[in-house]
Amino acid sequence: MSWRESLLRRAQVSARPNILFVQSDQQRPDWVEMNAEIPVRTPHLRDLAERGRWFSHAVCPSPLSAPSRACLAAGLEYDHCRVWGNETYFPKGIPTYHQRLRLEAGYHVMAAGKHHVGNNQSGNPPQLHRGLDGRQGIEAWGFDDAIFNAGLNQATILMRRNDCVPQDTYMTYLQQIGWAQAHLDDYARRNAEDVWTATFPSPLPDEAYFDTWITGNALTLIDRSPTDKPWYLEVNLQNPHHPWDVTESMHAAYRDPPVDFPPPEHCTLDISDEVHQEVRRNWASTVEHLDGCLGRILDHLKQRGELDNTIVVYASDHGEMLGDYNQWQKVSPLQASAGVPLMIAGPWIATHGEDATPATTLDLAATFLDWAGLTPSAQIDSRSMASYLSGSSDTHREVAFSGLSAWRLVTDGRFKLVRGYDPAVRFGGDQFDPTTMTTAEVSRLQTERPELLFDLLVNEKDDVSADHPDVLKRLRAALDEHLTK
Repeated sequence: MSWRESLLRRAQVSARPNILFVQSDQQRPDWVEMNAEIPVRTPHLRDLAERGRWFSHAVCPSPLSAPSRACLAAGLEYDHCRVWGNETYFPKGIPTYHQRLRLEAGYHVMAAGKHHVGNNQSGNPPQLHRGLDGRQGIEAWGFDDAIFNAGLNQATILMRRNDCVPQDTYMTYLQQIGWAQAHLDDYARRNAEDVWTATFPSPLPDEAYFDTWITGNALTLIDRSPTDKPWYLEVNLQNPHHPWDVTESMHAAYRDPPVDFPPPEHCTLDISDEVHQEVRRNWASTVEHLDGCLGRILDHLKQRGELDNTIVVYASDHGEMLGDYNQWQKVSPLQASAGVPLMIAGPWIATHGEDATPATTLDLAATFLDWAGLTPSAQIDSRSMASYLSGSSDTHREVAFSGLSAWRLVTDGRFKLVRGYDPAVRFGGDQFDPTTMTTAEVSRLQTERPELLFDLLVNEKDDVSADHPDVLKRLRAALDEHLTK
């Protein structure tokens, strides 16, 4: 290559940014340092928000891991992607933005952590935890390099199902350093008790903790990436997904001295205030640890001289109810479940700080493609945020959508209209396999169950339809149009 060709190649690379996408698992949107009501420490997320954009009212396309991640990968809304639940396989023939980044934009596409865009516990079709080296079949999914692993619970489930022989990279690592059995025993104990209130520390040393290990893998991928092309790196961290196991040092983080958190909202569960505090201290320590993992990656990029040409996106696949409204986990249309943290910083991000306009992580797919110089397909639902983030457009979305099982929601950031939701059902969904649910059954449930309009500034318990008829009419029309596409 001549010096002129070399200079041209460098210019082409620098004109297109590297993209770092850090995605946590089950992280609700309000537990960030920017929220003065929650005494959790997330200095790196605060820094992202201050030097970039913090979408404080963002939602995910579906508050369950596989549907949410599949919708994002495909750039399709829940009803179009058709990954109905964690047991559904990703549909054949649907392209992903990873494939386009690699094949059309020439990006070096990498990933570490959990690749959960469909069923990842069975072996047919091929397992999405990608085997003992974390690399099985990665090219077909659009990755040049990867170190994948099973999820927090899946890693132990798969090993137990297979005569305590590791089936993924993380349990293989723990086996090699002598901690696999202790980790299996720890998870067995947590699940034998009430997994939501088991707050005792993990026996694992800090260096063997799941997200610490995944972060190290991400740094390895960065170090072995080529220097003659831009890269995309997706880091799928595992916390703060249940069980909320933390190391001894993490266990002490909010107990020495003790830090008190606001109690769950509208909660009548038979759980003492003391236990709720213990749960929330564990949860805060996992959130702070995630922030530290992000900080490690950013420091590494800065040391390599690559941070200034890297757009950093931080989000989660869905939230966690954490006892609010008598619910744990996700799968609910309520904001702690369907809402997610979303921060974007780096080159081409013009205005900074909090942005309360409606946003959805679904739009990251088209935005990644746009940043890479590609035109998002007209066949996808994802809309690029690039022009809005750069300041060349004043608006992006008026409303955002989410759905799971029978319910669907639309939100304008202040109000939320929910259709097909029964608050009396534990998960906020339905006790049946969504893959066998017919369109007629969905329509019946959405017709039988009342529409609920919530004012997010008040609560998600009291229907305010009568007080805001114009808002009800506007959001109803938006949801009707959305469901007929």
